[in-house]
Amino acid sequence: MKKPMKLQLLSLTTFILLLYNFHVITADLDLNSDAQSLLKFSSSVLHLRKLNWNSSNPVCTSWVGIKCNDDGTRVIAIHLPGVGLFGQIPLNTIGQLDKLKVLSLRSNLLSGTLPLDILSIPTLQSVYLQHNNLSGELPTLPPQVTVLDLSFNSFTGNILEKTKNLTRLTSLNLEFNSFSGNITELNLTRLRVFNVSHNILNGSIPVSLQKFPVSSFEGNSLCGPPMSQCSSLNSDIPPVPVNSKKHKRLSTGAIVGIAVGGFFILLLLAWFLFSCCLKTKKEDSVGELKVQAVTPGKNEKSDDFGSGVQAAEKNKLVFFEGSVYNFDLEDLLRASAEVLGKGSYGTAYKAILDEETTVVVKRIREVGVPKKDFEQHMEFVGRLGRHPNIVPLCAYYYSKDEKLLVYEYMHTGSLSSLLHGNRGIGRTPLDWDSRVKITLEAAKGIAHIHSEGGAKFSHGNIKSSNILLTRDLDGCISDLGLAPLMTVLPTKSRCIGYFAPEVLESRKFTHKSDVYSFGVLILEILTGKAPIPSSGQEEVVDLPRWVRSVVREEWTAEVFDMELMKQEHVEEEMVQMLQIGLACVTKVPDMRPSMDEVVKMIADLRPLDSSDYRPSSDDNRSNVVTP
Repeated sequence: MKKPMKLQLLSLTTFILLLYNFHVITADLDLNSDAQSLLKFSSSVLHLRKLNWNSSNPVCTSWVGIKCNDDGTRVIAIHLPGVGLFGQIPLNTIGQLDKLKVLSLRSNLLSGTLPLDILSIPTLQSVYLQHNNLSGELPTLPPQVTVLDLSFNSFTGNILEKTKNLTRLTSLNLEFNSFSGNITELNLTRLRVFNVSHNILNGSIPVSLQKFPVSSFEGNSLCGPPMSQCSSLNSDIPPVPVNSKKHKRLSTGAIVGIAVGGFFILLLLAWFLFSCCLKTKKEDSVGELKVQAVTPGKNEKSDDFGSGVQAAEKNKLVFFEGSVYNFDLEDLLRASAEVLGKGSYGTAYKAILDEETTVVVKRIREVGVPKKDFEQHMEFVGRLGRHPNIVPLCAYYYSKDEKLLVYEYMHTGSLSSLLHGNRGIGRTPLDWDSRVKITLEAAKGIAHIHSEGGAKFSHGNIKSSNILLTRDLDGCISDLGLAPLMTVLPTKSRCIGYFAPEVLESRKFTHKSDVYSFGVLILEILTGKAPIPSSGQEEVVDLPRWVRSVVREEWTAEVFDMELMKQEHVEEEMVQMLQIGLACVTKVPDMRPSMDEVVKMIADLRPLDSSDYRPSSDDNRSNVVTP
């Protein structure tokens, strides 16, 4: 009996060993399969930051951004925020990781549609794809998802229909996309974070979502709490397009009348343009003579920027309350002067009155308002400009033939000169920390103008040459309040590159057109490219179009300024700033964020405000923390 018992024990031991070996081999096969899927993804999707993924290193302990389960047999999380991934996510790569729980590819440059197999992973719980350029409609989502962040992409369709069955969902962030349709009733009892702002949604807000703040819904055509109350004009039914076939044909008499009227309008327009050309030619010839007489660094006599000052008004230089300066117009006109440059609305001079007093005098042209309105406007601008990120207007002078504005002098010059000046040997590059600082401070200045100036008051001329810098590289907005005074819109190419499309059509500036101009400025800061024609060219560079074209071509490193690419650990912030810039230059004005929102987004790039803070590549830099 003992011999069979020993045989049974031996057989059982052998079976257990075989079972264990089978389990080990199967686990190895599963992990190897996961590794092959990740390597296929890495080889198919280009990336700015090098990944250390290769078959000679252990997946679970050395591959950057990869987390395995406790026994090291399967990949359960991917954390690759801000590593510069660009292009489309191919099928049969990440979607083959059938034990994946967390997918975080936020703040990259991914484009195209989201593969069906990714959202079919049966174990997937948390998805972080915000701040990319993904597009298209989404398939049905797996019911076990708890966190879904697709914000700052270009997704379309009615995603809310596909989320109402996600009973475990705790956080849903879809802001800044192109989702459309109505918001259906979502009975998601676990939902704690919800944001669908800045999409194309319409209709009334369901009762189950009315507990969320206004910021969760703004930028849409929605009504009901917490937004404004719905009226009889509000409807869940989208507007019906007009059928042009139902329009009646115009009569022959009406057509003739329109033709005759159009002919006379063309004649008047031609006469007006001819008169303007004569006037401009005459004024430009005078201006050129005066400028030619002035060489930077040389003295300039009083009649160079004061030839139109009337004798009876020689001392009528109007200072604003609180000004620290003590000089009159005669002192100003006798000062040693240097031409700083010709801007959109006039010429700027650096005037040195004495060793301790240096100011900037701006001689403006094409002013289209009478003296009383000009004085009232300047008083308003003087009060509005009391902000640390706005160049202070100290004084002004008005006569029939001459209008002068006096500003504080900014010693470091303009952002434009730091970005584009002296790109050769001996140049000191403007580092990323300084660019973020200047961008945030300029945004604060514009936000102040919008909030304190009112809905009808905008800047109208935001560009890098109008961002002036102190010795500490504090960014300040200049040329405040000049656009409303002018009779014509600047037509020089150095201005048009910043103008929103609707400004070129309507000739009117708004808060949203300022946001567009600031978005162009952000793209200029990131790319190092100016939205102006190159030397010897007349063609205007459309910087937003160029950046979008690079996005469509699956992104190359050339989109970012090469001076920035030399720095370490800044890719994630650069990508997020790029997404902010692209949101600002959206062609539809209502889809653009407000300047207050822009300030918040830029500030959120650096949640830790300290001088020695260096961005980390760890996956913890989002408003909604990635597990």
